[in-house]
Amino acid sequence: MTLYFLLKYLHVLGAIVILGTGTGIAFFMLMAHRSQDAAFIARTAATVVVADMIFTLTAVLLQPVSGGLLMLLSSTGITERWLLASLALYAVAGAFWVPVVFMQIEMRDLAQAAASKGNALPPRYFALFRRWFLFGIPGFGSVMIILWLMIAKPF
Repeated sequence: MTLYFLLKYLHVLGAIVILGTGTGIAFFMLMAHRSQDAAFIARTAATVVVADMIFTLTAVLLQPVSGGLLMLLSSTGITERWLLASLALYAVAGAFWVPVVFMQIEMRDLAQAAASKGNALPPRYFALFRRWFLFGIPGFGSVMIILWLMIAKPF
């Protein structure tokens, strides 16, 4: 196996981790939210925050490294339109993902406080959840388009 194909494998694996973790996190947070059970939401959100830090953050940091090395090894120029579009979408995804992490932390904390006091979830939790859900659409959508651009290189 050449260095190029090893890096390409790691780059594709990173994309899979980002997509897979994002999908899993969205599913589990949505299911916990639908339960309206503050303790269950708190436990789920706590796990989601850890998963985002271990899996998503690691992949998000390694993607530009592996992508940059792939560019060098393949003599791909930064001015390739598909690559410029991918990089712009990567910035969009990051701009939506970073706030989502802080929203998850706050939702976790609000749910933990409600559960420990036996209270209902506060209105702030529901506002954060709506925003979290809406931020996921362009964030996740951008990653889906980036994956397509990496494979198809349409322009």
